[in-house]
Amino acid sequence: MRDDTPYNQTEEQLLQLQRLLETSDGSGIDDLLAGMDVQDIVRTLESFPGKTRDLLWEFVPEAVVGEVLAEVDEDIRADFIEPLSADDIGQIVKGLDAQDVAEVLDVADDDIRTSVYASLDEGIRAQVEYLHTYEEDVVGRYMDPETVNVKQGVSLEAVQRYIRIHHLLDDESQQIMVTDKDKRLLGTLTLIDLIKQPQEAVIDHYMDEPFTLSDQMKVNEAASILRSKELAFVPVCNREGILVGQLNVADVLEITQDDADMTLKHMSGVSDEEEVFTPIMRSARSRGIWLGINLLTAFLAATVIGQFTEVLDQIVALAILMPVVASMGGIAGSQTLTVVIRGLALGQLAGNNKRWLYNKEMWVGMINGLIWALVVGAISQLWFDNPMITLVITLAIFINMSLSNLAGVLIPLILRRLKIDPALSGAVILTTVTDIVGFLSFLGLATLIILK
Repeated sequence: MRDDTPYNQTEEQLLQLQRLLETSDGSGIDDLLAGMDVQDIVRTLESFPGKTRDLLWEFVPEAVVGEVLAEVDEDIRADFIEPLSADDIGQIVKGLDAQDVAEVLDVADDDIRTSVYASLDEGIRAQVEYLHTYEEDVVGRYMDPETVNVKQGVSLEAVQRYIRIHHLLDDESQQIMVTDKDKRLLGTLTLIDLIKQPQEAVIDHYMDEPFTLSDQMKVNEAASILRSKELAFVPVCNREGILVGQLNVADVLEITQDDADMTLKHMSGVSDEEEVFTPIMRSARSRGIWLGINLLTAFLAATVIGQFTEVLDQIVALAILMPVVASMGGIAGSQTLTVVIRGLALGQLAGNNKRWLYNKEMWVGMINGLIWALVVGAISQLWFDNPMITLVITLAIFINMSLSNLAGVLIPLILRRLKIDPALSGAVILTTVTDIVGFLSFLGLATLIILK
């Protein structure tokens, strides 16, 4: 039976496209891309290296070029628009909404951006310029500035007539927003109430108390709120309470995906811009920075080991067992670090529950530390038949795993307090801590127990 899951469909499309490229079948590529939706085309472009991607870009249907350009990875978008003139970009973004135009112009230089601004319709230009006033990590940068809003004090019949005349509703419209004369948000009206309630009634009688987001709120916090409340739409207001836009479910999905991608990359020491087919030198440069940082921390751990050359010279078994201590502590700490970073991303850690988390991870570390310390101790005794070495490795494993769990909690919380992304540097710091604690406890105990 054929498996038609999205994954296999995408893989089949890629294989088919590769065959068409090998045979230089331009008409076949045209037909294949014409049958794809925007997201399929985006995934396809992101699944090929630069030269092939540039070739495929020429076959993207003209009707969706702007939408595709707005959706592809930022690094790829920058490569696509680099050779284009301001007139070319102006033609591409014509007909796009303000959010998509802002995405495209994000990677353009200032001169081109200014020229494209001048070619836009007045309404779209004002919205795009407004979106560009926000920092990249706040709600205002992700929101849709186009809203369906009416003034208070009018009848439901008048609202319906106004909406029909101006063609205001679209697939993303969730609610109608009611504002005063200064555009301050007073409430929201569902489309169901608009239709089913008495048409002569005033809109004020049926509007709901609005739940809003601040335009300056961090996007990851906003995404956590919307996910927890299962909301598909939220009005966005500035600090004066003036309605400035709305956050839709599509925006939340984009925020969530961007946040997840960034967290995954940061935890591995990879830059935000890197993707699967980033050019070799660019990837090597971005990763090399963190490899250099890791090397410095490795030398720090080596310095600790260097303080115990006397005991290492006398007992070879310690050198054999030393990596076991660091490895067990590193894994235990990484498990905790992953859980805590996820909790921070979802907004689950605040106030008194941090204390509960400290206690929980300390107990988890001690329980697992005791169990695995006994296991490693038993193996050590069978291997070396030396009770002193067995005692040292058992105590060191217990101490390192217990403290590693605690470090896995403290490091991301401290980094968050310092306004540093825990995913970006937490793993490197944790590795350093677990190595140093592991080597110090193991070799320190060996010095005290065996040599003294």
